[in-house]
Amino acid sequence: MGVGMAGKVRHLKERNGRYSARLVVPKNLRSIVGKAELETQLGADRRQALIKLPSAVAALQGQIAIAEQQAMPKSGPVSLRFPLSIEQIANRHYQSLIIFDEQIRQSDPRFSNIGFDDVFVENLRAGIAGRLNDDQLENLVGDRINRFQLLGNTDVQKGSLDWRKLAIALCVSEYEALSRSAERDEGIFNGTPEHPMLVKAIDAPEPQQPVDLMDLLDGYVNQLERQGKGKEARKRWTPVFTDLMKFVGHNDALRITDDNIRNWRNKKLETLAAKTVSDVYMASVRAVLNWAVEEKKIPENPTKGVKVKKPKQAQSREKGFRDDEALAILKACRAYTPIHRDNPSNRESEKMTAAKKFASILCAFTGARITEIMQLRKEDVRKEGDISVIRIAPDAGSVKSFTYRDVPLHPQIIAEGFLEFVDRSKSGPLFHSNTPDKALSGARTVAGRVSQWLHEIKVIPEGLQPNHAWRHRFKTIGTELGVSQRVIDAIQGHASRTAGENYGDVTILAKTRVMTQFPSYELDQ
Repeated sequence: MGVGMAGKVRHLKERNGRYSARLVVPKNLRSIVGKAELETQLGADRRQALIKLPSAVAALQGQIAIAEQQAMPKSGPVSLRFPLSIEQIANRHYQSLIIFDEQIRQSDPRFSNIGFDDVFVENLRAGIAGRLNDDQLENLVGDRINRFQLLGNTDVQKGSLDWRKLAIALCVSEYEALSRSAERDEGIFNGTPEHPMLVKAIDAPEPQQPVDLMDLLDGYVNQLERQGKGKEARKRWTPVFTDLMKFVGHNDALRITDDNIRNWRNKKLETLAAKTVSDVYMASVRAVLNWAVEEKKIPENPTKGVKVKKPKQAQSREKGFRDDEALAILKACRAYTPIHRDNPSNRESEKMTAAKKFASILCAFTGARITEIMQLRKEDVRKEGDISVIRIAPDAGSVKSFTYRDVPLHPQIIAEGFLEFVDRSKSGPLFHSNTPDKALSGARTVAGRVSQWLHEIKVIPEGLQPNHAWRHRFKTIGTELGVSQRVIDAIQGHASRTAGENYGDVTILAKTRVMTQFPSYELDQ
């Protein structure tokens, strides 16, 4: 960072004619640090403030790095939060020594009369020349290396070539700083480093401040929530991002490469299905980082071009239930009676019993997703003239299209007593007891238990999922009846297939005319 540069300088803040170094604390560390930002005063002289800035920033980054280490799991990797090159570390150390020299001269006039330790100077020369072994270098500058490790600037280990290079570079910093101090003893205060490494490092740009992955996730999910979307994104995606950070050993989005993403993908594929890795792990990270690129928080998305090959599964049967399979399920649901238990606390709830009775027939005659059915509230069931209607609405939990839809009830649903059940129910969710902020979670839990029960009584054919199988069957029956596919799509909540289909509304009357053509199931035979 050049001393004479003008204009806006990163991390430098000016207020009322005084300067300070300022760093924003990542949100996930603020409870540890106790502040939203860290600041160090640099005085009123801009030139001196610029000289002091690198060391001040390094000290503030050190506080953040220490907080991050406290936040990381004990078994997790030590985060290299503020990585610096060997040259940058050497320059920072040199600058801090020069500032210390200036400060002590101002506070104690006797300093300029103190001589140098000739043995220390000779050892520095030997270190620069490469004549010292690692143990000797550690005795000479090992504490300096430890300091930069603590600051999160380097993770070099003794015995490695990089550790030795850094140790020698710090010998250069110490020797050059002593040279400036000797010049100042003679009244020369405009001296500059002579060693090429420091000359080059002084003009090098400061490294970019890390971009916290969890902050990006937080920003993206906040945007979704403002739009009424992604109600469970934070809960479902946080473990994914935690897993990625644990794998790469840090949380800086700027340092994540496409190779990191590929290796992480490959690691997940060792234990998870390709569909899970693609649709959950890769999809969530790709979405957040795409948003980060759009918001100019990172220059590019490292997930771009990294794909998951999903093996094509052989389809040996229809995707939907066949007639006999649908009948078996609906008969089992109609006949269901919960096991009697003497202890009331062990009895199945009325809502769960109702879910097992009505979930399948509601899915059969609406083509809806089972979670959409399980999130229904009493207020979502109403009359439009003589037509009984349910409203599948996002505010009840979640709807994939983010748009409500009204679906007329088939006569057989009414005949099976669904409306009587609704009349007996209290306001709010019909099939779960969660509060509105946890409605989606409640609906998913009940849907999962219904599916588990159907599998336990062995009415679900192998390879089929009740949710998708009812949706496929509803579409198949509509095709066989020759009814309007646009109306079928509107009932099921599928997007329009052409721009022209977006014109005009599919009314409740139009849906009712289609719905009444669907044949009832012979459940009494």
